[in-house]
This record gives sequence, structure tokens and C-alpha cells, in this order.
Amino acid sequence: MTTTHALTDPKYYDVTDHTWPAAETRQLGPVTLRRGDGGGSRVSAATVITGHASEAEIIAAEQIMSEMGQDHLFMIRDGQDALDAQLAARGYVIKDPVVLWTCPVEPLCHVEIPPVTSFCVWEPLAIQHEIWAAGGIGPERFAVMQRVEGAKTSLLGRCNDSPAGTGFVAIHDGTAMIHALEILSHQRRKGMGVWLMHRAAQWAADQGARELAVLCTEANAGANGLYASLGMLRAGRYHYRHHPKGV
Repeated sequence: MTTTHALTDPKYYDVTDHTWPAAETRQLGPVTLRRGDGGGSRVSAATVITGHASEAEIIAAEQIMSEMGQDHLFMIRDGQDALDAQLAARGYVIKDPVVLWTCPVEPLCHVEIPPVTSFCVWEPLAIQHEIWAAGGIGPERFAVMQRVEGAKTSLLGRCNDSPAGTGFVAIHDGTAMIHALEILSHQRRKGMGVWLMHRAAQWAADQGARELAVLCTEANAGANGLYASLGMLRAGRYHYRHHPKGV
């Protein structure tokens, strides 16, 4: 993989770690290991600070991931071509290329959101947990939200007097990052995603955040189209490599 674009600002990886934190992190030389407790790839993937680790360090990291009961999974950050090739040679395959979208908060604040369309709620209501569950976001990922320290909220959307969507927003170092945005299938294509993003921006501005960010798999064409339509720009990328033989 040849990198020909501007590399992702490392601050966004830090924002991700703080707004969607692992249950535990361990350092093994240049390798940061994460225990996710079922919270998904972002909180379970190992990362390599330097972009390269020795074969012995990779093997040791794999052993610890197995002891954690997790797949052998690494996040390949933007520009880590040597690490990418190193893991590919060990039989790791690419999983879930991800796009980072960002924009200033302020432009999304100047829209009047229709009454009783979107709200900020903490703690989330039971109906929000039901919406997340319908999208495969269960208690393990809610535990990630609960671990976040600092300013955070959930988003609740309503359409035609019925629950429609939910999401989670947290702030680190002036950037509000949106996670777990989920719209019920029968409420899609009605603008709910747009209203929830505007609500997130208004909440973020009230908290003093300057920037809005969201991560999205490249395969999710609908969500990527939503973020582009709001004037957000692609500011970075990463992907995972996992070993098919698993734990």
C-alpha cells in the first residue's frame, strides 16, 4: 500500500482512545495492547507506536492477545506501510478500512432543528439501548461509553412521534467525536442522521469544542454520503489486520 495523501494527524488517534477507551492498555516495547471486553475492534486492536515491531515483539503481543481471549488484531495507522507488509507476510488479512471525517463545529450549529426531533440525554434511555441493540451495539459497547471521562452525552432522535435513532458523543482536547450512531431501519432516509449530527454539533459548541469528528467504515456508503453532505472532509484513515486463525 503506497501512501500518497497527507497523513492523518496523530491527535485524532488520541481523541479516539479517549472518547472510546479500552478497558485496559498494556505496553510491550513499541506495541500498545488493548483489552476490549467485547467492545469492538477499536478497543481491542493493538497498535505499534513506531510503525515497526520485531518479530519477537509481534509474537509476544499475539500471546498476550490470546491470553486476553481476543483475536490477533492490529490497527494499521495511516502511513504504517512497513508494519502493514510485515503483518501481511505473517498471514494477517485486511479488515474494515475506516475513514475519518472532520469539520469545524460552528457551521453545523446555525440550523434550526425541528421541535422534538433530537435531544441530548445522559444516561441513555431504555429505548436508546433497544435502538443500539437492533444495530448490534450491546452492553459491551455501552460499557465503553461509561468508561469515558469528561464531557459526554447520548443523542436521541424522534421522527413521526416515534423513536428513530441514537448516538454517543464525547470530547477530548477540543474535538467532539461521534460514535455508535444508529438509525432504526424503518426510520432511515427521513433526515434523522442530519438532525442528530446538527444536535451533536450544538452540544459540542456548548461544551467549548471546536471540531466535530466521526469514524466510518469505507463500506458504509450511506453514512459516508451523510457526512460528505454536511460538508465534512476526509481527514484520515486506518485499517485493521487480523489473523484468520483467531485466538
